Amino acid sequence: MQKLGLIAGNGHFPFLLLDAARAHGLTVVVAAIKEETDPEIDSRAAADPNIHVHWLSLGELSRLIETFQAEGVTRAVMAGQVKHKQIFSSIRPDWRLAKLLMSLRTRNTDMLLGAVAKVLADEGIELISSTQYLEPLLAKPGVLTQRAPDEEEQKDIAYGHTVARAVAAYDLGQTVVIAAQACVAVEAMEGTDATIERAGALFRTLEHDEPTGETTLRRSLTVVKVAKPNQDMRFDVPVIGVRTIETMRAAGATCLSIEAGRTLLFDPEAILAAANNAGITIVSEP
Repeated sequence: MQKLGLIAGNGHFPFLLLDAARAHGLTVVVAAIKEETDPEIDSRAAADPNIHVHWLSLGELSRLIETFQAEGVTRAVMAGQVKHKQIFSSIRPDWRLAKLLMSLRTRNTDMLLGAVAKVLADEGIELISSTQYLEPLLAKPGVLTQRAPDEEEQKDIAYGHTVARAVAAYDLGQTVVIAAQACVAVEAMEGTDATIERAGALFRTLEHDEPTGETTLRRSLTVVKVAKPNQDMRFDVPVIGVRTIETMRAAGATCLSIEAGRTLLFDPEAILAAANNAGITIVSEP
């Protein structure tokens, strides 16, 4: 039986990919990251002899390669987030990764993961797109919810795309939060949900600071999430889940814009149901 290596980060993404790979009849060799991967992965392996789990720490690049080679893995995929602050602060690199880090011109996430992909390729392990087995979950173009964006939200989307694409080009983040064509928050290392929470807190502060109790800004937020201009679909693919919608609702965000064909929707039915219940519009830009 053909084998697929799975480098598993946090969240539900690794489990979705695991299920998809098994549905294709593949044996899955999971490299579970101690600092990130949900321990539930062990339960899945206990119930399925064609799932092999190996636990390793961030920074153990040599052990990752040795594990895949020992299992006969020649194709692998990355699924699930590894927090940026983990990569650049908590990591304890082995000799191979330390050498790689020293060779990087800049230490952003794309540069690091691209270099890791090259090392894997040199060792006979091809890193493939994380969406290869999950294409049905890629966002289709158009308005996905019952409500379409209104005129003001459309203006915020247009402005947000301009800002988000400029920011994403520098690998700083892929999400911005907009209100009345003003940028309230830009994603950095904290991730999408934390960016939305920060925008909500800041927006509430702006409202309270108005001496008349009124604000010149519209009392709602638009979230714009984009792929990078040269998005490498092998890693760091834009992802939306139900938690994103719940975070938007709590922050007072009413509109979400994503990119069609380059954004994964985890559990699309649940996402759209949550958005419709909250009066949030989701539009997928072609």
